[in-house]
Amino acid sequence: MTPDNTPKRKPNKWLALINIPIQMGIIVFAFAWAGKWLDGKYHNENGLWVKVLTIAGVGIAFYNINRQLKDINKSDQ
Repeated sequence: MTPDNTPKRKPNKWLALINIPIQMGIIVFAFAWAGKWLDGKYHNENGLWVKVLTIAGVGIAFYNINRQLKDINKSDQ
């Protein structure tokens, strides 16, 4: 209860869950785009930067998802 005796509203966890795939897509897209830009700038024919940065983006996106799900589960308890 807040000082004015109204119940405190909890954030909607479904809204956070719906945003997870959008955030993951944006992160992976941004890292892949940066890799493509680096490959074009340094004339790398085998696409090394795209591969490395896309995998790094997926790793960062999974870390972000894990962190958000821990926060959501912590707020449920």
